[in-house]
Amino acid sequence: MERMNNEFIKQEGLVFPGKTYVEELLKPVFNDQREYLFHIMFDIHRAHVIMLEEQQIIITAEARRMLEGINKVASTEPVKMTYDPQYEDLFFMMEAKIAEEIGDELAGKIHIGRSRNDMGVAMYRLVLREHLLQLLESSYQLGEVLLEKAEEHTETFMTAYTHTQPAQPTTLGHYLLAIYDVLMRDLKRLWSAFDTVNQSPLGAAALSTTGFPISRSRTCELLGFDKVIENSYDSIAGGDYLIESSTALMACMVNTGRWIQDFLLHVTREFGSFKVADPYVQVSSIMPQKRNPVSIEHSRALASSSYGDAFAAIQMIHNTPFGDIVDTEDDLQPHLYRAFSKANRVMKIMYAVMMTLTVNDEHLKVMSEKSCITITEFADTLTRNYNISFKKAHSIASTLSKRTVKEQKELFDWKVEEINSMLKDLANVSLSEEDWKKIISSEHFVEVRRIQGGPNPKEVKRMIENRKLRFRGDIKDFHQIIEELAAKRKELVDFRL
Repeated sequence: MERMNNEFIKQEGLVFPGKTYVEELLKPVFNDQREYLFHIMFDIHRAHVIMLEEQQIIITAEARRMLEGINKVASTEPVKMTYDPQYEDLFFMMEAKIAEEIGDELAGKIHIGRSRNDMGVAMYRLVLREHLLQLLESSYQLGEVLLEKAEEHTETFMTAYTHTQPAQPTTLGHYLLAIYDVLMRDLKRLWSAFDTVNQSPLGAAALSTTGFPISRSRTCELLGFDKVIENSYDSIAGGDYLIESSTALMACMVNTGRWIQDFLLHVTREFGSFKVADPYVQVSSIMPQKRNPVSIEHSRALASSSYGDAFAAIQMIHNTPFGDIVDTEDDLQPHLYRAFSKANRVMKIMYAVMMTLTVNDEHLKVMSEKSCITITEFADTLTRNYNISFKKAHSIASTLSKRTVKEQKELFDWKVEEINSMLKDLANVSLSEEDWKKIISSEHFVEVRRIQGGPNPKEVKRMIENRKLRFRGDIKDFHQIIEELAAKRKELVDFRL
């Protein structure tokens, strides 16, 4: 055993970092940092140097030389960089590269008044900001096509389900608008996360600020943050920006996964409601008659995987100390970035599917008048037109539906004379031919449900118009934020002293 220990120590080395630590931690972390943090790191360097010069902590000539060195190293292609054991991570490697350009003493001054702590949190927030905006953009795109399809199908009658069973008629427009409304609430939660994320921790240093007269508000402004996280301890210790982003994403993916599951049922031969366009189906390798809706299947799987990665991030924060700790840093961050990346893919794929989807209107209409799903209108008609209490009317409707099922009929198979014959023993009323035709009609069922939020086509169109108006305003605000942040970054990168 002693010989084995000696051999192991010989391979691992006697000083930090040991070989296993390098292979299993430092290299993977370096690769993640290179992929996610590279350009963000240099933006923070630039902002900090500009602020130091403006605060007269360093002289202009020094700041100018620093920015030249930062910009030169920033032009390196990240993919060409590989882990080097003489540097602990990407930050130290880039710090050394800058020092090669401008000298050790000048490079050392770049770090005045800051810490890896506040710099790290700022990097994570900026990367997360990008991911949030990407997901918001693809979600708005999906939302727009949902609205368009809803408007197109305000009179496409279909079956609505409760407990997975045929319940009542509605319209496809009414159904898609419901999905849209949930998505807009998901976006509201993502925007709330964006507001929490887009705050600057810079200037907190390790956690208690610095003795140098820095300007926290200036670095905040240069990097496009909305405001400074005032309490410096909170700047470093507060991980709720990660939790809020995760939970908003998890809610979005759960909600999206539910209607994606619906779509997978609707595209089956048995349902036959929708047809997925050829570019988004896959033919079986052995059963050529099949049109496998793999685009929707992958979307469902990605939504679940996105949820899992976001939940992993929350699990990693759980029960960690309220302060700087590696649990919330390089090991956690990629989970969240992957979660957002997968969610973004879900939205883009389902946008493509929705844009090219074919709806079987006639089949949906036929199904919307089967399975006794207009029977509620029978009870309503007895109460509304024939002065029968709703409780009794419901009981009569229940009797009719049970008999219809027992005799393997549909409501439209009954003639009004047969219905009136049954009613004599139950309520002593006689339905008119016109009333019976309305009762078995999905169009009539939908038409009379014109209460606010109901499936009546005019009501659905009214809701769509209201949402279109809000949507246009939301998109305008979104693009303004994108343009402002792009302008801020250009100003930062192009800044000259």
